[in-house]
Amino acid sequence: MDPKEQPAKPFVVVHGDVNQSRSAQATAALRGAVVAIGNFDGVHRGHRAVIGAAMARAARLKVPAAAFTFEPHPRVFLRPGEPLFRLTPESTKLRLLAATGLDGAIVLNFNAGLAALSAEDFIAEILVGRFAISGAVIGFDFHFGHKRSGSPAFLSAQGQMRGFSVDVVPPLEDEGRPVSSGTIRTALEAGRVVEAAELIGHPWFVTGEVIHGEKRGRELGFPTANMALDPGCGLKHGIYAVRVGLKGRHYDGVASFGRRPTFDNGSALLEIFLFDFAGDLYGQQLDVALIGWIRPELRFDSADALVQRMHDDADQARAVLARMPDAFPPI
Repeated sequence: MDPKEQPAKPFVVVHGDVNQSRSAQATAALRGAVVAIGNFDGVHRGHRAVIGAAMARAARLKVPAAAFTFEPHPRVFLRPGEPLFRLTPESTKLRLLAATGLDGAIVLNFNAGLAALSAEDFIAEILVGRFAISGAVIGFDFHFGHKRSGSPAFLSAQGQMRGFSVDVVPPLEDEGRPVSSGTIRTALEAGRVVEAAELIGHPWFVTGEVIHGEKRGRELGFPTANMALDPGCGLKHGIYAVRVGLKGRHYDGVASFGRRPTFDNGSALLEIFLFDFAGDLYGQQLDVALIGWIRPELRFDSADALVQRMHDDADQARAVLARMPDAFPPI
């Protein structure tokens, strides 16, 4: 069989909880893996440096390589009243982790039991006792255990004592900007989707089901597919050039994210107009990649003025997308 025709290896996902008994073992496919440990929100270039180091170490040891991550995001559990702009919810994060070539992911439930576990017990009971890791790879600023008491230096010392390798990946910068989830969130909150894509390594995208709306777009000659994003989404309200994935095909379009101030100033929606597309999208799952910023959300004095601006927006979006014909996340 031609190597190009080889079926893709399965991506194994193991969900675990700190309160599971010792008998609740990792699947045989991931036991003894080298694990890249982190929250991995966004699976950006910095994260992929950690993942790449884990895959390289695993190849040398001839063992699997896996991501070791946490859900919900620890900040959501520790500060429940403080909204978090998640770059990638769990399902999206796992899709992107699978695209890196890892053998799988271990998703540990972040709950009160895990938050109270000491750094030493996390290593002894979880990493070694339950998953028998061969190695761990972390970022330079990764901390773990009760009150974040476990440092990279502590993990390295424990690895030497308990017989697993530890690699600490240094910080990554892009033209002076730290490649981090926080920096990416800040860029998206300002509508700087091109900058966010540079830091992530591909366009930022959202996934959701098309829902019924007020159908005003159809009346205006711009029928839209509407999606309700997570309430914590901090993306700047405005108009964007987008590329949409649907059932293995890509479609170009223009999208508005906001509250429709010309009409109802209601709850925020993502409204997508696909170019050169005809069909019923209700109930379909779309991947919407934000390729370029067009303008902020505005209030217009009339529907006619809005329609004229929508034509201009569509023309600008087509021009942006023509310059980036292959831009899409690796999913």
